[in-house]
Amino acid sequence: MAFKIYTKTGDLGKTSLIGGTKVPKSSLRIESYGSVDELNSHIGFLSDVIQDEKSVSVLREIQDRLFTIGSSLACDPEKETKMKLPDLHEEDIVFLENEMDLMNEVLPEMRSFILPGGHIACSSAHIARCVCRRAERVCVRMQEENMEVPPIVIKYLNRLSDYLFTISRYASHIHNTPEIAWKARI
Repeated sequence: MAFKIYTKTGDLGKTSLIGGTKVPKSSLRIESYGSVDELNSHIGFLSDVIQDEKSVSVLREIQDRLFTIGSSLACDPEKETKMKLPDLHEEDIVFLENEMDLMNEVLPEMRSFILPGGHIACSSAHIARCVCRRAERVCVRMQEENMEVPPIVIKYLNRLSDYLFTISRYASHIHNTPEIAWKARI
């Protein structure tokens, strides 16, 4: 018999963290890794529409790190887990910074704010950037409410949103699509 995806255990609005602790589905912890999961889906979409093999490879690496973050956020910090979970490292942040530096070498100087749009890859990168900022805000709110969040998670999400902005510009470049400069109404 095939494995069933539905368990019916969440029908009353509760779910389990890694470690078995039951929490409401409205918990900030659930919101945090749900936002990271949503971000991962948007990055998957971006990797499907950007037409650059190197960018796709980097995006796949990012998706792996987001699974790492999600598993960290899904753990009950007060319980020991039986599973060996991967860790996020400072090198993961440096990797994002290096990739941004490489993209910036071929991008024109930014002279105005840039509106999302122009190409589906640019727009999807901006959507992912916005979801990333939301995930970061939720993690900061958790920290403010004394819920355990590894500081490197917030740092990574902050840098990732910068990366997603940069790749939106890079997508304009590789797809020969002009960036849409914001011209404020006077």
